[in-house]
Amino acid sequence: MTDTTISPQNADQKLEPELLQKSEIIAENQPESAPEKVIFLEKFLVKPADRMEWVDGNLVEKTGMTFKHSLAQSKLARFWGNYKDSSGQGGEVLTEILCRTNKQGRRPDVAYITPDLLPPSGNFTAFSQSFPLIAEVASPEDSGEDLFAKGQEYLESGCLEVWLLFPEARLIFVNAGQRWRLFNADEVVNTQSVLAGFSVAVSELLA
Repeated sequence: MTDTTISPQNADQKLEPELLQKSEIIAENQPESAPEKVIFLEKFLVKPADRMEWVDGNLVEKTGMTFKHSLAQSKLARFWGNYKDSSGQGGEVLTEILCRTNKQGRRPDVAYITPDLLPPSGNFTAFSQSFPLIAEVASPEDSGEDLFAKGQEYLESGCLEVWLLFPEARLIFVNAGQRWRLFNADEVVNTQSVLAGFSVAVSELLA
């Protein structure tokens, strides 16, 4: 079978080359959409974006910061910092510094790094594992299940102790690698294995 092209009798044949040229120009100006870029964890850790975490190949911005969240974060960082100095244990207390877990690139709200793990240069962009002591503060947007899963992720990546703070409920959960311990508003929460001897009233921390 032979294909036959039929043109309208009134078609102006002189316009066809011009129309063809225009269609080629349009095609050049509207290329096919470029494929999505794959973001590799190693590249992100070398030059991380501000306030971003690397989760399952995607950059996720840390959002949901409220007054209570910020207050709890700054208080805990100050309390841990003052105690590591007064007790002579040394090390450093950090906020939202990037660390690499077995799965993701995370920015814990508060973290404590022991003196023996501090790099000789005294500076780093991302820590190669979870920090020894980590705290995450729940915001209204956070899922409790996701927060506990993140805590477990830290523990499986070199962290020795995780604190989960819930300012709205005035509750703190602590896990030193075995089980979660609950501290209510009328109790005193204390470190289990890192920054030995630290304690603070939950009501004072989550006032």
